Amino acid sequence: MTGFRLSAAGALTLLALASCGPNGEYTGFDLRNFDPDLRTGGLKTSDAAAAAQPRPQPDQRGVISYPGYQVAVARQGDTIASIASRLGLNAGQVAQYNALDASSVLNAGAVVALPTRVAGAAPAMVTVPVSSTGQVSDPFAGQGVRKPNVPTQEAAVTSKTLSGSTAKTVQQPAPQPKQHVVVSGETGWSIARKYGVTVNDLASWNGLTPDMAVRPGQRLLIPVAGQAPAKTAEVVNAPGTASPTPRPPSAAEPLPNEKTIPAATKVAAPNAPDLGKTRTAASGSGKFRMPANGAIARTYKKGTNEGIDISAAPGSAVTAAGSGTVAAITRDVDNVPIIVVRHDGNLMTVYAGLDNVAVNKGDKVSTGTTLGRARNQGIVHFEVRDGFESVDPEKYLN
Repeated sequence: MTGFRLSAAGALTLLALASCGPNGEYTGFDLRNFDPDLRTGGLKTSDAAAAAQPRPQPDQRGVISYPGYQVAVARQGDTIASIASRLGLNAGQVAQYNALDASSVLNAGAVVALPTRVAGAAPAMVTVPVSSTGQVSDPFAGQGVRKPNVPTQEAAVTSKTLSGSTAKTVQQPAPQPKQHVVVSGETGWSIARKYGVTVNDLASWNGLTPDMAVRPGQRLLIPVAGQAPAKTAEVVNAPGTASPTPRPPSAAEPLPNEKTIPAATKVAAPNAPDLGKTRTAASGSGKFRMPANGAIARTYKKGTNEGIDISAAPGSAVTAAGSGTVAAITRDVDNVPIIVVRHDGNLMTVYAGLDNVAVNKGDKVSTGTTLGRARNQGIVHFEVRDGFESVDPEKYLN
């Protein structure tokens, strides 16, 4: 698997940097500004959606009433049971409807959906400024819309604008937000992306904690979108006229100074040790010859590999590296034969990884005498020992 992985140290560094203000002071880290999925390329949810309207204010009992449903806003220390008692509802029904225990303490500002309507609750309202010309100046409602008919019971306040004209602030019924029931696997960030709202708006509308924790079965209000960013008018050419040539990116910023290498350029071979040349150059005495016909697959390393491993075709002959006497034939823990041949000068050679042993203990052997055959694994292990100390076999091979 390829690609960038952020180390634990790197992640901690990011968190530390994110918790510092413009002058380096510590400001604390708010997880609502961090998208753990990193699907938007930054540390926040996509800003493609407009900022939401503020959530309507609840009444004196903490209830917000929409045409299709009602919600209660928790106060400090509230539980499902205390809210149900305040509103005259069955605590068990309210708890089940919100996938909570009736005794669970709620965050201040958390939204609790009501399974049935409570009487005496005023409809949710939003404040809308209206100019003296009768045009709605609310940025959320859009310009050029005539002033709607405002119910007589709604408050209206007249004030002076900077230009001297009069303007009124009226209250209108709040648009009903969607409800979302959280399912397993969803997060605050994924829900915000799904509906095109910011995580901060989702959190403020539902009283979520800074870590944006949500639970399966929880009912969330989806913030009502505000003023969308203005779009650049699309230029439409008259029929029969040519389209203007688009401005190339290089007109705004120069292209990077890159030096490309032609694909046909020959790649230099990496430096790799030639084991054959190494063996020939190191053949000081040339006392022994290779016991198997193959390349060295693993070199000698004192304490790790006490000999060399030779690639050998299964069933090929394994021969004595020099003349001597078969001093021992034993077996390893896997019952694989190990042959030891004693030579002049206190030297011994060891052969492992072979089958079909063709000699016996005490036999005299000459250079090239067949000792056995390479096993199916295709590796023959060969050691040279000076007394009982292993030495590098390549220094003794010719």
